[in-house]
Amino acid sequence: MIANIKPKEATSIINSLIGGVVPKIGVQHITVGRSDEINAMVAALEDVKNGHSMVKFWIGDFGSGKSFILHLLNTVALKQKFVVANADFTPDNRLYANDGKGQALYAAIMDNIAIQTKPEGGALPTLMEKWMEQVLMKTAQDNNIPVTEIRAPQYLSLIQTGIMATIAELTDVGGFDFGTVVMKYYEGYINDDELLRRNALKWLKGEYATKIEARQDLGVREIINDLNYYDMLKNFCKLFVSMGYSGFVINLDEAINLYKISTGAMREKNYEKILSIYNDCFQGKVSNFYINFAGTKEFLENQRRGLFSYQALKSRLEANRFESSEIRDFAQPVIRLLPIDNNEIFVLLKKLKEIFDINYKTDIDFDDYDITQFMEEIYNKPGAAEFLTPREVIRDFLNILNILRQNPAFDKRKLFGEIVISDERPSDELMAGIEEL
Repeated sequence: MIANIKPKEATSIINSLIGGVVPKIGVQHITVGRSDEINAMVAALEDVKNGHSMVKFWIGDFGSGKSFILHLLNTVALKQKFVVANADFTPDNRLYANDGKGQALYAAIMDNIAIQTKPEGGALPTLMEKWMEQVLMKTAQDNNIPVTEIRAPQYLSLIQTGIMATIAELTDVGGFDFGTVVMKYYEGYINDDELLRRNALKWLKGEYATKIEARQDLGVREIINDLNYYDMLKNFCKLFVSMGYSGFVINLDEAINLYKISTGAMREKNYEKILSIYNDCFQGKVSNFYINFAGTKEFLENQRRGLFSYQALKSRLEANRFESSEIRDFAQPVIRLLPIDNNEIFVLLKKLKEIFDINYKTDIDFDDYDITQFMEEIYNKPGAAEFLTPREVIRDFLNILNILRQNPAFDKRKLFGEIVISDERPSDELMAGIEEL
């Protein structure tokens, strides 16, 4: 019996998995066969909470569960009071660029910031207002001003001084403009000036395209761009920790899109940025910062286009030579995700049947024997060994349950017989395989 699942989580799980994507919430209810990986997450988060920083690479084949692992990491991190953000690499989002693609990645990260009370993202305004309240309380206490009076107009300059002093302590690069924008945010917050508050938030999220526009709206000289966005992420990390959070976790999925950058020089610049982040984290240049990359084996190991094409990264990311499929090392920067086995798939499908019934308030006639029959049918189909992934098994299973929910008298065995296996790998996976040949 699945305990403590909320209706919202059940709906998110079923709708997302039918759509072929990982649910944003509730993944802890469908976790099977990843106890070692979860233990590695918990240990890493504990280190980061204690002031360390790190980078992890989650590597696996298409459909092996990379995105699922990142969403599970979100859930664990949020419970441990981390600020978490997720973003996907795309042709328009990358780590290094000179045409706005780095800024676009930053904007995606900031737009998806989550905390435990807002796990679905969009938490930056909540965090800023919480920090404002902390500054207000500290300023009132330091100056013996009643808390009920600290928002009065005569104390505005005092609050501004407090904001700038705090920002100066936290920031290494871009602190003046960052502090100026935060003060504008405070002015909008305290005076109910929604436009000013929204413009300040726009700057903080990296959404200004030109300096002229930002200067007109906020009176600042700089904007967040391709060159300085990483420094701003580190500034925010320090800000979050100063507020009492454990640290800042950033999850970056679909790293195959870096592998796919057509220009060799630009691809190398992106890998150079990964190296810079890696060195910052493991050399102690930044604290309480945890960045995860998820990608395929080709993204990591391809000698022409992958991370291993960049020698400085290859020397850092090569596997522990003593590791095997039976003896794993989860402390190293690269964690390879092995497929979950058939017994674990069976347990997962049992959980999904229960969640499906909870979501639709039904009790479909589909017992353990039926699940076994479904698995035998799908895994014995032509092409299953080459192309079948847990994602497709789950989607077919839930699609059958949906048919039976709406057509209770239909013969489930007939549905099993209609299962067809096809190669659903994305084109980049196919191209990677061709290149290896």
